[in-house]
Amino acid sequence: MKTILITGATSGIGKSTAELLAKQGNRIIICGRRSEVLKTLNIELSQFTEIFSLTFDVRNLEEVETAINSLPEEWKDIDVLINNAGNAHGLDPLSSGKTDDWDSMIDGNVKGLLYVSKMIIPAMKTKNSGHIVNISSVAARQTYANGVVYCATKKAVDVISEGMRLELTEFGIKVTNIQPGAVETDFSLIRFKGDSEKAATVYAGYDALKAEDIADAIAYCVNAPKHVTIADMCIYPSAQAEPRTIYKK
Repeated sequence: MKTILITGATSGIGKSTAELLAKQGNRIIICGRRSEVLKTLNIELSQFTEIFSLTFDVRNLEEVETAINSLPEEWKDIDVLINNAGNAHGLDPLSSGKTDDWDSMIDGNVKGLLYVSKMIIPAMKTKNSGHIVNISSVAARQTYANGVVYCATKKAVDVISEGMRLELTEFGIKVTNIQPGAVETDFSLIRFKGDSEKAATVYAGYDALKAEDIADAIAYCVNAPKHVTIADMCIYPSAQAEPRTIYKK
């Protein structure tokens, strides 16, 4: 049994991962901004294992520090950190992009990952064991027009993962970087500011990945033998050839 902290656990990949790892008997710390959703998820998952919830925004350093420092003693020994929280906002060229969107993506996808990791890593180093899973994107592999800032943030996640591995391997800490392709979650709904019709077109005409598919991959990495590290994993739906090319029916 591992104690696993998951950010962005209220929906999509984070929620599916929390559900799967809870059913496998791990103790789960679910984190997110929506307290009511966390409360409901806590009740649902408590039938499988011990659950603790923390409400905070990864983009706010003070909130991150306060929340993680508030963990009861019996929950402080975290074996696995899954940095899943992140976002995509807008699909505009740089010349007309909204700086609020840029700030949201940089603060959530990059700084938030760093804030949470900084709080968890010292204890892992002290006990010489641990595992950090960072959720990147295939957008890190190939930049696409009108998504430059989002692609840049996910490229940063790749670089941070590599840097973590260089710094932490000697302390027995594994680092896994996962790059999902097109996954049908609220991702596009958020990117298009709640325009459900526009978001639906992203996943029309082919079988996109499901959040459960990425949860399966994360579980595989987390459950690998102690001497095995899955360093990088890229996952496409079968209809996707590369980040910009999806074959639709």
